[in-house]
Amino acid sequence: MAESSDNSPDTFFTLPKNEGSNKVCSLSDAIRKYIRPGMIVHLGSTHARPNGFIYELARQFHGKKPGFTFVSAGFIANSVILLHLGLVKKIISTFCGDNYPYPGPNPVVQRAYTSGTVEFENWSILTLPLRLMAGAMGVPFMPTKSLIGSTMERDNRGSFFVLHRGKDVMGMVKALHPDITLMHGIMGDRNGNIVLTPPYGADVHGALASRRGVLVSVEKIVSTEEVRRHAHMVRIPGHIVRAVCPAPFGAHPSGLSGQGVHVFVPYADDYEFIEEARSASRDPEVMDRWIKTWVLECRTHEDYITRLGSKRIRRLTEKADPESWRADIIGFPVGHGDANMPPESEARPAERMAVMGGRRLCEKIGREGYSTILAGIGVSNLSAWLAHYWLKAQGNDIELMAETGFYGYAPRPGDPFIFNLRNVPTCKMLSSTETIMGVLLGGEPNRCIGAIGAGQIDWHGNINTTMIPGRLYLTGSGGGNDICSSAAEVLVTAFQGKGRFLKKVPYITSPGTRVKTLVSDLGVFEKNRRSDTLTLTGYFPIAPEEEALREIKEKCGWPFKAVRKPERLALPSQEELRLLRFFDPKGLFLS
Repeated sequence: MAESSDNSPDTFFTLPKNEGSNKVCSLSDAIRKYIRPGMIVHLGSTHARPNGFIYELARQFHGKKPGFTFVSAGFIANSVILLHLGLVKKIISTFCGDNYPYPGPNPVVQRAYTSGTVEFENWSILTLPLRLMAGAMGVPFMPTKSLIGSTMERDNRGSFFVLHRGKDVMGMVKALHPDITLMHGIMGDRNGNIVLTPPYGADVHGALASRRGVLVSVEKIVSTEEVRRHAHMVRIPGHIVRAVCPAPFGAHPSGLSGQGVHVFVPYADDYEFIEEARSASRDPEVMDRWIKTWVLECRTHEDYITRLGSKRIRRLTEKADPESWRADIIGFPVGHGDANMPPESEARPAERMAVMGGRRLCEKIGREGYSTILAGIGVSNLSAWLAHYWLKAQGNDIELMAETGFYGYAPRPGDPFIFNLRNVPTCKMLSSTETIMGVLLGGEPNRCIGAIGAGQIDWHGNINTTMIPGRLYLTGSGGGNDICSSAAEVLVTAFQGKGRFLKKVPYITSPGTRVKTLVSDLGVFEKNRRSDTLTLTGYFPIAPEEEALREIKEKCGWPFKAVRKPERLALPSQEELRLLRFFDPKGLFLS
């Protein structure tokens, strides 16, 4: 053991300001040094995504057919450029498509699916992190309630099986080990001790499970001394990090919350940029030009930031202010009195559906004593938001949850996107997907009601949001399967049509056992205690009763059943519409 020349306590025990080997390098150097063709690359996702790394992968590997397998909780937004450029052999994900401004198929994903050039392996928002958690913990399997009874159970039989122990039945997911993980954090020291801000989404188990460690981009390189001040937020320890890369705005177009960190200015999701990319994806030539402009011609991350421009960056930092919603709703008629509101009969179909969904949630929560609501993206989350505020006004302690780690949040007006950053400061707890979906949704005691949408639904309540095999890739499960596998009860909202309301869905993303209520834009279907099929119990009087019931029957692709006297449902009131439109003043979900 070497002897120190100065053995005084002040010298020997003083903590160094900077500690550990220096792993700081550029994004381009990190990708060049550590990424090889054929790798299984995990795109780690907390609330932020490693988009700076995604662009750098595109720059260095376009035209080279590297055959990557990408693992990601959500293969969304800018991730699709990797597909378009032909860098992907396989995607292991829970959601693969567009999620803003509303969930739906992405044309780039669709072209890859129908061409058969890319393999898609589908999981749920809980089971994929559980596979990575098993890998991180060094155990072969992890138990779950999810996937049982879905098409994913059959398709993933090499990595999933059902275990029977007496009366207990559970699923078992196999450990997953990526080769390397890419992540974006708020700050880190030169050795790679990384501070992440909540909510943590799929968390860091993928980084901990990766055989060759993790590459991390950060907004700022700080001293180890500064990292110690935020030790409670360090989620990635330096010894597993291969490179730490300074990349301000490295999550863009995703936003980044500064919750709990006062040395950083947060920024909001760039919705305009995301919508431009979504629009470009419709035409391969337009997508080529978009990638050339925003990726290939920007030789470095610094070039990309320069092209974004200081005005855009300033606007996104201003939008991240928790009170910025007040400016967003200025100029919209929703806040200016009854004279600007349409009459009740002019409520749009989605508005009828959202309001009725909210009413039914209130009834069920009051009757059954549910304590939490877990909602998916779209009209279903607007129903949950309405129910939340109505019940809170009555003194009910109901709490809203969202799959990426939101608990007890109060949705802000002006933006209907469930994960918008202005909702983060309203949360009573910020955690991870495993906590929300694995514990507070399905643990003991289970007092959660789910509210989700459906691409297709059958008369047993089975839901398809994944694919029409051989024809169309929708999006995947997201949290839908986990909600339908574990919630005490599920309410579904869906626009009605024969292509959506089927006798049998072609792919079961989410089993319908716990689906008790279906609210469409035309009426309400429910299951009773004697039947496991959905029966019409109420209709919207947008036409005389006989005509309204005939339309519902014509737009129903399963053997239609109705109670003897269906309820004539009240159309949305002025007060209901006012509150609803405060959440979605631009009509992203409601138009």
